Amino acid sequence: MGSIRLTSRAACLAVSGLLVALFAAAVPLAGLAHQTLNASGGSLPVWVSAAFAAVGLVLAWRRPANPLGWIMVGSAFFFALSEDASYYTVADYGHRHGDLPLGGLALLVQPGWAPGIVLLGLVVLVFPDGRLPSARWRWLVFAYAAVAAVWMAGTVELTVHALADHRTQVDSGGNLLLLSGSDPAAGWWNVAQELFFPLLAACWLASITSQALSFRRSSGERRQQLKWLLAGSVVAFVGLGLATRVRGVPNGVALSAMVIVFLALPVSIGVAVLRYRLFDIDRIVSRTLAYAIVTGLLVGVYAGLVLLTTEVFRFHTPVAVAASTLAAAALFSPVRRRVQRLVDRRFNRARYDAEATVAAFADRLKDAVNLDAARDDLAQTVHEALEPAHLSVWVSPR
Repeated sequence: MGSIRLTSRAACLAVSGLLVALFAAAVPLAGLAHQTLNASGGSLPVWVSAAFAAVGLVLAWRRPANPLGWIMVGSAFFFALSEDASYYTVADYGHRHGDLPLGGLALLVQPGWAPGIVLLGLVVLVFPDGRLPSARWRWLVFAYAAVAAVWMAGTVELTVHALADHRTQVDSGGNLLLLSGSDPAAGWWNVAQELFFPLLAACWLASITSQALSFRRSSGERRQQLKWLLAGSVVAFVGLGLATRVRGVPNGVALSAMVIVFLALPVSIGVAVLRYRLFDIDRIVSRTLAYAIVTGLLVGVYAGLVLLTTEVFRFHTPVAVAASTLAAAALFSPVRRRVQRLVDRRFNRARYDAEATVAAFADRLKDAVNLDAARDDLAQTVHEALEPAHLSVWVSPR
C-alpha cells in the first residue's frame, strides 16, 4: 500500500473532503450561536473562504507542483476552522456559560484566522509559479513568519492561562477578551500585537510593489498573468473600500456585490496560473473600465437633469423624469464610443492601433513567399485588430 504524497491528487481529494466538512459545519454552528453566516470573529465569512478554497483546489489538482494552490487551500482551511471555532465559542462561553464539550479546544483554534492571513499574504508574493521573486526576499519572509509564529504561540499560552484561571469571556465574534491587546496581564503579548499587524501590512505592500515592478519589466505571457493579478486586486480592494462606506443599499444587492468583489481576486489568480483565455484580459479591462466610466457619467447626467427640471424649473411631473431618462439613453452610444476609444488608447493598444496593425500586415504581405507563414501572420493580425472570440483561416486547395 503506497503512501500518499502531500502534493498528489489523492491528497487534494482528502483536503477537499475536509474543507467541505468545515464549510458545512458552519451552518449548524452559526445557528447554535444565534448568528448568520456573515458574522465572523476576525475570520472571512464562509462563502469568501470557500471561493479561495475552490480556486486553490483547482490549482492544486491541475498544477500540483505549484505551491500557490496549496497556499490558497491552507489559508482557506485556517479561515474555515477559525470561523467554526468562533461560532462554537460564542455558543459555549457566550450563551451556555462553558457547558458545551471541547469549548477549550475551540478557544485554542479560534485565532486560526492569523495563519490564514499570513498564508494569504504570501499568495501575491509567490505568484504565479510559487517561487520568491529572488533570494533577497528570503529574509523578509523569515521575519514575516517569525513574528507570526511568536504571535500564534502567544495566543496559545494566553488561552491556556485563561482556561486555567476561568477567564473565558468572549466578545460577539468569539474572540477571547484577554487577547484584545489591552489587558495588563498580557504585557509582552500587547507588544507583539503592535508589531504583528503593521508587519503584515508592510509585507503585503512589499509584495504588491514587487509585482508592480515586475510588471514593468515583463513581457508576453508573464505580463498577461500579472495583468490578471493586478486587475483582480484592484476590483477586490476598490470594491471592498466602497462596500465599507456605502450605506442604504438593499441587503441582496450588497451581498451580490460582496460576492463579486471577493471572487475577483481568487478567480483572476486561477485564470492567470492555468492560462485559460489569458490574452482576453486586455479586452476585459478595457470594456470594464469603459462601461464603468460611461455608467458613472450617464448617472451623473441623469441626476443633474432630474435636479434641474424638478428643483430649478419646478417641473414636478413624470414627464420631467421621462425626458431625463430619454436624454441619458440618447447619450449612451456616442459617449460609449468616445470613452471606449480613450480607454483602448491606454489599456488596449492592440485595438487602438488596429489600422496601423493592418497596414503593417499589408507591407509584410508584399514580400511574403511562405504560405503557412502568411496564414499565421493573417490570423495574428485579425486577432490583434478585431479581437474575435474564435478565429480560423481556410485556404482553398488548388
